[in-house]
Amino acid sequence: MTRETRRDVFQAIADPTRRAILSLIAVQAMTPNALAEHFDTSRQAVSKHIKVLTECQLVRQELAGREIYYHFNAAQMQRVDQWLAQFRQLWEVRFDQLDHVLINLKPDDHEK
Repeated sequence: MTRETRRDVFQAIADPTRRAILSLIAVQAMTPNALAEHFDTSRQAVSKHIKVLTECQLVRQELAGREIYYHFNAAQMQRVDQWLAQFRQLWEVRFDQLDHVLINLKPDDHEK
C-alpha cells in the first residue's frame, strides 16, 4: 500500500479529532503541545493525528527556534470542495423543489 493510497484528505477529515485540530490551527498556528492541551488524549496520540494531517498536506510545519508550529493548508481543502461541488447543484435543485412544495402547502390568508 503506497502512502498516497493510505493517506488522503478524505480519510484525514473523517476523524473528529483531526477535524478539531484543523479547526484550531485554522485560527492560528500551534505547536503540538499547545494542540494537545485541547484534547483528553496523550501528546503522542495528537502527534499521530498531526502526522496524518501532514502526510495529506492539510497542515504544514514551520520550525521557529526549537518549536515546530503547524499551519493550516487551506489550498489542500480545495480537493474536498471540488468533490462536494458535484453535489452542491443537486442539493440546490432539491431545496428549491422543497421550497416550492412548502409554499404550495401554506393555506391562503383568506382560508383562515
